[in-house]
Amino acid sequence: MNESTIPQCIAFVGSRRISSGLLTDVAIAAKQAIAAGAQDSVLIFDDATSQVIDVDFRGTDADVIARITGDSAPPADESSSAEADGSPYREGEAARGRGRPKLGVVAREVTLLPRHWEWLATQPGGASAAVRRLVDAARQSLAATDRRRKAQESAYRFMSAMAGNERGFEEATRALFANDEARFTEMTSEWPDDVRDHARRLAARAFNPDQSDQKPEASRQSA
Repeated sequence: MNESTIPQCIAFVGSRRISSGLLTDVAIAAKQAIAAGAQDSVLIFDDATSQVIDVDFRGTDADVIARITGDSAPPADESSSAEADGSPYREGEAARGRGRPKLGVVAREVTLLPRHWEWLATQPGGASAAVRRLVDAARQSLAATDRRRKAQESAYRFMSAMAGNERGFEEATRALFANDEARFTEMTSEWPDDVRDHARRLAARAFNPDQSDQKPEASRQSA
């Protein structure tokens, strides 16, 4: 795994942000916080989705990083299983048959009414090409709506985990899904500073889906 595929994350000890940046760096900060005897729960959130990321902290810092990046060596019996039976394929890998390459095309069932099939049959390139054009057009026209929905889900996921018991949580949630930024700001004003700031940054993606999100704050650790 190269650096571009390692997710951006943020870690909290209780309501205090301790680090943000690449998962490899954030995981080590979290590991150090646990080793220092952190009394509150340590949570690492994916910066894009706010899903909690489980990290195996066993071993050295290098061990933790190797597990995250996938650089740890596979067990000998797994790496040599293909050679053991003389097969050129690893276990679970299907042999590629003869014929044309799939070129990324996936065939799945689509159920339409007769009038839909009749219309598709008249389109240039046939039904499949017409459906692909329609999907691409819909993706472009609904891109901002999709970004807003995903941003709302991410913000709500983080808020539920970190601010579910905070004053104003319910009203802030309603404001988030009502696209009421002023109300959201008001209802989060009494939350712990780091939780409030990150929740607002996530919510800003929903309130302004056409604007590119600012890069995550530089990684920092708190003593």
